Amino acid sequence: MGVYALTLAGSNYFAPIISGFIAEGQGWQWVFYWPAIFNAVTLVLLFFCLEETNYNRASPVEGIQGIDPKEEDSSKEGFTVQPSVAPDGAGVRKKSLAQRLSIWQPSPGQNMLVRAKRSLTYLSWPVIFYAGFSYGSYLIWFNVLNATASIILGGPPYNFKASMVGLSYVSCCIGVIVGSVVSGRLSDWLTIKLARRNNGIMEAEHRLWPFAVCLVMVPGSLILWGVGAAHEVHWFGLIFGMGCLAFTSCVGVTISVNYLIDSYHDISGDAIVTVILIRNTMSFAVGYG
Repeated sequence: MGVYALTLAGSNYFAPIISGFIAEGQGWQWVFYWPAIFNAVTLVLLFFCLEETNYNRASPVEGIQGIDPKEEDSSKEGFTVQPSVAPDGAGVRKKSLAQRLSIWQPSPGQNMLVRAKRSLTYLSWPVIFYAGFSYGSYLIWFNVLNATASIILGGPPYNFKASMVGLSYVSCCIGVIVGSVVSGRLSDWLTIKLARRNNGIMEAEHRLWPFAVCLVMVPGSLILWGVGAAHEVHWFGLIFGMGCLAFTSCVGVTISVNYLIDSYHDISGDAIVTVILIRNTMSFAVGYG
């Protein structure tokens, strides 16, 4: 999960570094043109090079009728499991290139509407809703930072150029790297230590203790960013606040998802959909509300 948070948050904080130089050298319009070109090339590569890997590996269970209990051992059940694939690989037909690239795959699986309804049902589960709300809260702080960085650093008394505003996000990248280490390995170490103190029983709530760091650093970083800019503190104070806020965002995202997975491991796939739904709703509401 630390790697997941590093990839998610790190990409968001690394993009402004490149965008600053693009805006200064080619104009702000090319900040949107280059991602569009990149997405178009990626679409072609994914379509032709990334095959569908979704596969239902459940083995069908076929009942056997007419078994006499007197003739069979009482310990044996009245059914057998028939493997979907022959042990020697016989009967397996390799798909053609057109079949592998096909958009429609008639593979057995769960109905999409059923899974969507299930994800909405999970909104009433406290742990899942809390994980989504926590995840969304840390994304909101990123939106606040993103929306005000150019205004604060590009205006007086700092008067940063577009490239320098972009380079200020190097602090965020460093914070994300440190946060991924803290929320990954150190979080696992703390959870194991707490489980040993709890007679060897690991509880999902043991994941929540690192939130104590976020409880102090998030408001401190926001105060340093907002109040510091209002009082025209040295630019290093603002850059330091950006790094601390990025650190807490990485830690908060990782712990929120870890808490969900440890609580509901078997349904974590569908539960993550609910978490993302809450996260995106909060991000859109704050960004455009």
